[in-house]
Amino acid sequence: MDKEKQILHHIRMNPFISQQELSSKVGLSRPAVANYIANLTKRGEIKGRAYIVREESSIVCIGGANTDRKARTNQKVRLYSSNPVKITETCGGVARNFAGNLSRLGCSTALMTCVGDDKEGNWILNETKSQGVDISPVWMLPTERTGTFTTLLDINGESIVSMADMNIYEKMTTAMFEEKWSYIAASQAVILDTNIPNDCISYLIKRCSDENIPLYIDPVSSTKARKLPFRLDGVDLLIPNREEAEILADIKINSIEDCHLACERIKQRGVQKVIITLGDQGIYYFSNEETGHLPPFETEVVDVTGAGEAFASCAIYGILNNESLLSACKLGLAGAALTVQTEESISSFLKPEKIHEIVKQFS
Repeated sequence: MDKEKQILHHIRMNPFISQQELSSKVGLSRPAVANYIANLTKRGEIKGRAYIVREESSIVCIGGANTDRKARTNQKVRLYSSNPVKITETCGGVARNFAGNLSRLGCSTALMTCVGDDKEGNWILNETKSQGVDISPVWMLPTERTGTFTTLLDINGESIVSMADMNIYEKMTTAMFEEKWSYIAASQAVILDTNIPNDCISYLIKRCSDENIPLYIDPVSSTKARKLPFRLDGVDLLIPNREEAEILADIKINSIEDCHLACERIKQRGVQKVIITLGDQGIYYFSNEETGHLPPFETEVVDVTGAGEAFASCAIYGILNNESLLSACKLGLAGAALTVQTEESISSFLKPEKIHEIVKQFS
């Protein structure tokens, strides 16, 4: 079978196949495959490749999907001692929460993660699918356990200590991402959390940059922030918290002025925009055009779990809808305020009109 027929055969089998996948299957370079496809398209053999239909593109959220176990105490936590708690379990994970939040905001979203072939994995997939998220890019790994995140919350809903069993993500490889690149190639934007291995993070940053795909990164934790490569060229937005920003900028942050210096240092690594989340002190935003500090919107705090992802999801929603960075941050603060009012990691009240309404209320 000649190369042209082989290429047509593989496209018929999988209309979403990427040029990279085709090149490895037929033994040609990617540019050579592109030439064959161009000729086949001119002759009308191919009417258009499914994976480049931009108007149907979604936001691909890559990273963690796990069960969130919350142990809440009704009194002050006593360390090194037994604490009476009430335990609740929900679906969580940074990337999964991004996908769920953005789906609630009316965006087309897809989740790219891995789960075990176990009760928790199936529960996460069913819940996520029911929220309108495309779960077809998820890998189910039969011999691994689905990730779990366990946190102890004090009487005020603040996290005292968290424990993460995320070993499953170490099984992800660059070859796995290459195999599913067609989802990313068709995307409007990619949101990445740092639960995945270092080499996968570097691969995604470089390839998104090479192919001009907007990339937004949540560094997840101070430990995982260290996984990011030094050069972050092509990263459209980075959203670290104070500790993560200190690591990425290699300075201590004790004031708002320090936030500005940290953002400048992070920008020198190639990032376009930076938003540092500061908990009860709000956020600091930074780009070439805009910079400033915003306090949080006042609200009753029931549970802070998921507030970071809600802030980032709503801010990214604003950016994708061509809002200024300031306006996008206000939408983010509104989303966070909605989420901390409930024990849900993804608030069922989250809607575009609701966050715009909260922004107006505080303006």
